[in-house]
Amino acid sequence: MSTRPALTVDGPRFLRGGREHRIVSAAVHYFRIHPGQWRDRLLRLRAMGCNTVELYIAWNFHQPTPGPARFDGWHDIAAFVREADALGLDVIARPGPYICAEWDLGGLPAWLLADESLRLRTSDPSYLAAVDQWFDQLIPILAELQASRGGPIVAVQVENEYGSYGNDQAYLEHLKDGLVARGIDCLLFTSDGPEPRMLAGGTLPGVLATANFGSRPDEAFAALGAFRPDEPLVCMEFWNGWFDHYGEPHHVRDSKDAAEALDGILAASGSVNIYMGHGGTNFGWWAGANHTGKTLTDPGYMPTITSYDYDAPIGEAGELTEKFYAFREVIGRYVPLSDTELPAPSPRVAPQSLTATRVATLRDSLDLLSNATHRPAPEPMEKLGHHQGLVHYRHRITGPAGAATLTVDGIRDLAQIFLDGRLVAVLERDDPSPTAELTIPEGGAELEILVEPFGRVNYGPHLADRKGLVAGVRLDYQHLFGWDIRVLPLDDMAALTSAAAAGSAAEAAEGPAFHHAAIELPEAADAFVAVPGSDRTLVWLNGFLLGRLRTEKGPQRALYAPAPLWRPGDNEILVLDLSGTSEPLSVELRAEPDLGPVAPAPRY
Repeated sequence: MSTRPALTVDGPRFLRGGREHRIVSAAVHYFRIHPGQWRDRLLRLRAMGCNTVELYIAWNFHQPTPGPARFDGWHDIAAFVREADALGLDVIARPGPYICAEWDLGGLPAWLLADESLRLRTSDPSYLAAVDQWFDQLIPILAELQASRGGPIVAVQVENEYGSYGNDQAYLEHLKDGLVARGIDCLLFTSDGPEPRMLAGGTLPGVLATANFGSRPDEAFAALGAFRPDEPLVCMEFWNGWFDHYGEPHHVRDSKDAAEALDGILAASGSVNIYMGHGGTNFGWWAGANHTGKTLTDPGYMPTITSYDYDAPIGEAGELTEKFYAFREVIGRYVPLSDTELPAPSPRVAPQSLTATRVATLRDSLDLLSNATHRPAPEPMEKLGHHQGLVHYRHRITGPAGAATLTVDGIRDLAQIFLDGRLVAVLERDDPSPTAELTIPEGGAELEILVEPFGRVNYGPHLADRKGLVAGVRLDYQHLFGWDIRVLPLDDMAALTSAAAAGSAAEAAEGPAFHHAAIELPEAADAFVAVPGSDRTLVWLNGFLLGRLRTEKGPQRALYAPAPLWRPGDNEILVLDLSGTSEPLSVELRAEPDLGPVAPAPRY
């Protein structure tokens, strides 16, 4: 078996094959980049001066439902690591099982939430059993790619920022022992905020401790050095930008300021992992959320947008930004730069506007999209064996009831209330009074509640964030029992696109509806898709869900549509207009991103 020099610790420095070594890494996430662009993004990382790439591994991306995990196609983590290796990059792997990353549920699979007694990120036997079966599938793949077996993986993380969540040392020991037992023999490390309590709660004896921060490197390294003297100084996450929530401006950080902080890390003889080197995109339903409330029911829920541009040095569509050149100049002071030519910008589509035809209402498409399940009371999607999609609840209210107040508790996260097909209210998770005034005719009425979930909380104490309706529904004082529930994963839109191809058109009924547009392109190229006439939309390109827009809340106003999803010739765009606008929809293809108005990124 061929081997490569191991990354080892020698007091305050790293060694590779007996020579002093400095890690200059940047983070990219294979699950946020189309596989057809993996090599391109890694090339750009290498061109910035990095000798290492760091990657999280998202458990829920590989195993969204219980059973065998996927490691093919977009899920082929080994192929991504080999791509990095081919470009001369070392690899730092962070398999979690929790990763945060502004990713849905911090990378944990939603099916864990079906058991309300299970305690995430602890020594709970049920949770550990789930982690162990996942590690049984994942870790042998990583083990085969370690430097000791001729591969590029030089370090593996134990959990992730655990000290900002808990203090279950038995849990961390279980994970460490499980990595070693399954063949991990490279350097192990932890990463936490540079605060005493975080470092104490998230580290393990004999395992390298690293710190995460975005500014004031002298203070952060002083705290890390005081906690672990005579160990290498490593910033495992140098936050050079920030992520965005709906309703906030797009966060940016001055390139000069970020470059000065990077220089401070390297000048202190530190090693660094730039978070993010290239942010990518939260395609589909994968964006996470934050929560600032003391409890999960407090106001303070903040879902993350589809774009994960992060104001990184390499933009969402591969742009080499001003920050890229500033970082490259700093890195070149400390490590040799690659002499390869800087990658050229990716081709973009010619801007144009398309007319989208209304082909079906969501209400009329329910039977095409899902089967109903009957339950006594509303239940969240996780209890029904699903992890993503919309959730539709239907109940027949018997009359006479007259004027009455409908109370909908536990909305996760936006609910449209329909009575006999007519929209009567839109309620959101943090509404202080989630009620609607109804008038029930003598013969009764059909009540429908369509719930749009946004991202599951990915950081902090409120990870157990189930989606749909998580509590009861009342009409005045009376609980309503007897519900037909459909989870609409919207992962197979063939029936709707077939209807569009047949030229059918939907009646101008009220409520959410699907709209279809076709376009012919001479060649595949990057584009940004906007739907300016609708407030809330989901957008598919050739059957692939790009993500969602909330145009009025912002900040994002156009979705990134990478070149590998387009075809030379005919292409189809399907839009689910959830706001139910009555006006014809236009779909705009743009050559440039639109992430909205900007504001300074927070400094941590």
